[in-house]
Amino acid sequence: MSDDPSIADAAQAPDADPLEAGASTDPVPAEGEAAAAGPAVPDELAFDVDELPGGALGALEAVLMVADEPVPAVRLAAVLALPTTRVEELLEELAADYRGEHGGRPRGYELRRAGEGWRIYSAAPYADVVGRFVLDGQTARLTQAALETLAVVTYRQPVTRGQVSAVRGVNVDGVMRTLTARGLVAEVGTEPTSGALLYGTTGYFLERMGLSSLDELPPLAPYLPEIDALEGVDEPGATIGGPA
Repeated sequence: MSDDPSIADAAQAPDADPLEAGASTDPVPAEGEAAAAGPAVPDELAFDVDELPGGALGALEAVLMVADEPVPAVRLAAVLALPTTRVEELLEELAADYRGEHGGRPRGYELRRAGEGWRIYSAAPYADVVGRFVLDGQTARLTQAALETLAVVTYRQPVTRGQVSAVRGVNVDGVMRTLTARGLVAEVGTEPTSGALLYGTTGYFLERMGLSSLDELPPLAPYLPEIDALEGVDEPGATIGGPA
């Protein structure tokens, strides 16, 4: 045994308290453990929209002004960090304000529901003026043949190319390709008997028309033949008129 007192004192001294020594008691994460903990939580909105000029109503209006398609209330609520119920109330309030129901003048634009969302459109009374501006010098507008074909698809969908041709009395293959390329109509299924492709209008068509559903279309279908009266037009060898 050693006679050195310093060695003996060290052997008899109690273990040092890690808290008194300032040492951390947190366990050291194993390699890769930090990554397994999941992604960091994104920061919340750095400001309160109610404190902006115009408040939440102004913030909502600003977002709608730059939207190029109808925006659902749920998405607007997420962007503004507000409850969806409050955003829906603000949308109704803004729409009423544009209509002049709060004492102001009716605006040249209106806020209305289209499909599953909300979007600002030019007001209906100014359709002729806006139409002149939009069509002035426009070279890519639909031809009369395309408009007539689109009307048949709209009111008799789902419908085959052959059935559309039977209604119009001309071949519409080229026109249907144009309408499909522009996103106004799309394939929606197959006719059970003949296997011909069925076509219908798209959500983009409703958006461009400013409609929430096809139920809002003006009555026209009674003036078109029923689909049952067009049986056989999709059979092999059936020919209908020349090109549109």
